[in-house]
Amino acid sequence: MRFTLRQLQVFVAVAQHQSVSRAAGVLALSQSAASTSITELERQSSCQLFDRAGKRLSLNALGHQLLPQAVALLDQAKEIEDLLNGKSGFGSLAVGATLTIGNYLATLLIGSFMQVHPESQVKLHVQNTAHIVQQVAHYEIDLGLIEGDCNHPNIEVQPWVEDELVVFCAPQHPLAKVGHASIEQLAHEAWILREQGSGTRLTFDQAMRHHRANLNIRLELEHTEAIKRAVESGLGIGCISRLALRDAFRRGSLVPVETPELDLARQFYFIWHKQKYQTSAMREFLELCRSFTAGVRRSDEIVLPPIA
Repeated sequence: MRFTLRQLQVFVAVAQHQSVSRAAGVLALSQSAASTSITELERQSSCQLFDRAGKRLSLNALGHQLLPQAVALLDQAKEIEDLLNGKSGFGSLAVGATLTIGNYLATLLIGSFMQVHPESQVKLHVQNTAHIVQQVAHYEIDLGLIEGDCNHPNIEVQPWVEDELVVFCAPQHPLAKVGHASIEQLAHEAWILREQGSGTRLTFDQAMRHHRANLNIRLELEHTEAIKRAVESGLGIGCISRLALRDAFRRGSLVPVETPELDLARQFYFIWHKQKYQTSAMREFLELCRSFTAGVRRSDEIVLPPIA
């Protein structure tokens, strides 16, 4: 066998970062050592894996074919290494979660996973849906837990649990006394919404597309907690997951506004690359997630510790 696992490790890092210097930094190698590794891999196999444009490297057709197989082989090699070192095979796991899932579910799930497997190393990346999809597509994380649609051709998508957005306002807002609003009434309000690219914003925009209403969007924010605080301060009304608002509704610091004309139902999903080797850690974590929500109709019915 002409190639080494180290050469494949460097190849994957360069493919992901499209830069030898950035890949070298991630792997704690000198730039010359990383460059030599790639050069030797291409020389030994008598083929080119990257197209070069200055210092930027991008995978060519052969490189794209090799990448998923190289990632799978490295994952399997890591499991073998852990097994030989007396570990259970649950070495490392990189999970990406969108904001609602990351803030209210993922940390609890990871905590439960690490209690069973204290030797495991788990990394959680919390980003919006578009970013998590790209990370999965480029093999930067093992799997994603998302709250928006994913139509990437190379990504496997499986439904997890249902969720629902809800329009809400401060207790002193006029809509709080009524408890519901028509599309016409909503069009006259100032809105505090999630940013474009988030699953929450996508669901909201899709629901509003069926109605001709020009909304006054006062603020776009990347964090659900920031949206809640802005609405509490009377800056406008918002629309996020019922899961994120459950405790605020119980306390009365925020008030739901029912909107019968809007379909705000959505789904939480698991995603992973179709060609990625599923490690035992991935399989067990997915099973833990499914067990956690077994018998639950909607995300806000999940039994959780009180959320401040």
